[in-house]
This record gives sequence, structure tokens and C-alpha cells, in this order.
Amino acid sequence: MRYIRYGFMAILGVALVAVAFGNRDSVMLRLLPDELSGVVGFSWSVELPLFIVVFASIIFGLVIGFIWEWIREAGLRGEAARHRHEVGQLKREVRKLKTEPTEPQDEVLALLEDAK
Repeated sequence: MRYIRYGFMAILGVALVAVAFGNRDSVMLRLLPDELSGVVGFSWSVELPLFIVVFASIIFGLVIGFIWEWIREAGLRGEAARHRHEVGQLKREVRKLKTEPTEPQDEVLALLEDAK
């Protein structure tokens, strides 16, 4: 299994390097379109190699996906915590019931026990 993982990582690395070498041309990355930046009066732009833009977009998408899932699963984590708390309470109650001396459940037996 370890060799499969190393093989996959090697293939992925070669593919990423091939994409980087194939997309070395510079592109202009703008925050706003030209028409809108003229109205707003603010224009930010940077010139980067295309492979950096592609890799940064992939990483940005992964981060947004992880954050989205973390927020979506917040209710499930809260419910699991409540269940863990309830299980702890039930375990303590069972332990307490096991250590307590048992009293006779029948009223007649209770009367006989008191008579002794």
C-alpha cells in the first residue's frame, strides 16, 4: 500500500511540474473589470505566471470546501457531544446502581426483613 501511495505522489508531482512548465506565460490578474474600476476609481492588478494562478485557485477552492464542510458539520459535532455526555451520565448511573445494596422489591419480603 505504501508503494501505491508513493507511486501516486510521484505521478501527481510529474503532472504538476508538467502543468507548470506548460503554463509559464504571464497573465494579468485584475480585481475588477476595466469598466467597473473606472466607476469605482480603484484598480488593482498583478502579473503572474498562469500556473501560479491555476495552483492558487485549486488551493483556494480546497480551503473554501474544507471551511464549508466544517461549518456544515457543526450541528453533527454538537449532537455527538450531547450523546457522549448522556452516555457518560448513564455509565455513572449504572456503576452507582451496581454498587448500591439492593433492597427487597416485594412488600411482604420487606416486612419480613424488618421483623428480623
